[in-house]
Amino acid sequence: MDIFLHNTLTDKKEKFTPIKQGEVSLYSCGPTVYNYLHIGNLRAYVFADILKRTFEYDGYTVHHIMNVTDIGHLTSDADEGEDKMVKALKREGKPMTLEGLRDVANIYWQKAHEDMQALDIEDAEKNPFASDEIPVQIELIQTLLDKEYAYQISDGIYFDTTKFPHYGELGGVKNESTSEMESRIGINSEKKNPRDFALWKFADKDGIGFDAPFGKGFPGWHIECSAMSMKYLGHHFDIHTGGIDHIPVHHNNEIAQSEAATGEKFVNYWMHNAHLTIANGDNSEKMAKSGDNFLTLDFLKKNGISPLAYRYWLLTARYSTRMDYSTEAIKGAQTAYERLTNSLASFPDGGKIDETYKERFSKAINDDLDTPKALALTWELIRDKNISEADKKATILNFDKVFGLKLGQIKKEDKDNIEIPKEVQELLHFRKLARESGDFAQSDAIRKEIQNKGYSVKDQKDGTQLLTKI
Repeated sequence: MDIFLHNTLTDKKEKFTPIKQGEVSLYSCGPTVYNYLHIGNLRAYVFADILKRTFEYDGYTVHHIMNVTDIGHLTSDADEGEDKMVKALKREGKPMTLEGLRDVANIYWQKAHEDMQALDIEDAEKNPFASDEIPVQIELIQTLLDKEYAYQISDGIYFDTTKFPHYGELGGVKNESTSEMESRIGINSEKKNPRDFALWKFADKDGIGFDAPFGKGFPGWHIECSAMSMKYLGHHFDIHTGGIDHIPVHHNNEIAQSEAATGEKFVNYWMHNAHLTIANGDNSEKMAKSGDNFLTLDFLKKNGISPLAYRYWLLTARYSTRMDYSTEAIKGAQTAYERLTNSLASFPDGGKIDETYKERFSKAINDDLDTPKALALTWELIRDKNISEADKKATILNFDKVFGLKLGQIKKEDKDNIEIPKEVQELLHFRKLARESGDFAQSDAIRKEIQNKGYSVKDQKDGTQLLTKI
């Protein structure tokens, strides 16, 4: 079945045609590891994971690279401000050295990877660190200098955007007013053009930096992604993903410097996920590490929301649709996820995949990753009285190859036949008393306590069952 994807480059939904038959080369902009990931960051990685799983579901071999930025990402996209990693060094009290930078990077990358695993995000084929790939970045910058696409000023090496006539085509940035473009790239009196961007920033006299033929310093954030993606996927590859905030500057810069250096088309399909916003007073704003709206996966877990319930909630909207975080929405997703897992746990094994439902699922997920329709189809199947429970289970577990909700790991456990921790047994007893007395608010509160201890309660006419949580 054909796969259709919305391509930001053309602003159209297009049939996917791979460069190499049966294979997909995919690059995702990864985290800048100067702090913990917030749940908005994690949306981008769940999106890339669903995309990857969709191709695998259709029989493709996916070569997925996701970088780790541990140097060169300044606090402003305008090539200004402090390096985010240096900012983290100061915050953590680490020595102002390259070794100190890597120590901080390793701490936050390890936590980022743990969060991704909790969300059942498949590992990329490789996660190259920017600081490990300095030679290939220097080589790329030198190529641009040799081809006269780049020039040097007092604070670094810059790309001359006038030499690349297609600059700004991604997302229609090329058609924006000059003042808007200047505000996004930054004004520097030494630059030839306001839109020119840094390929390499020179280090201060005592600053952190790497040795290079054109002077000690560190790479620009944009050159890192170009160098690493082309090193591992080739000069021309299939798909590049990232958040919509990457479109105006970061991804347009990647295209310009990559195609100027190689003379080849860089990427065929550009895909971007929309923001996750959170209320701030009467307004909603993008979740950001630097803001006050910084919610982590650990925050959700402490409030009784499992990581996979959060993943379920993300799947209720298309990746390209803005989502507004609220406590009510996330709790609703938790309830729906538990209903789904409880239903599957009660269904017998040994069924067969229903081909009609599978075809409908493929059609939905191959239509630009229509996860809301795919989830709706799952609930339709649950309610379908013409399909046996065993076949329902087999079919939904097949869907879960794309959903990534670990539905196959949920098992029914009879509380009389398994060893239950004493504290959980006591909570079950008090919950039973609360339900018998009609105190359902107390019953729900105890239910949350039980969930926090790793179990999920399902009430049935013939008693209470415990289901293992993921």
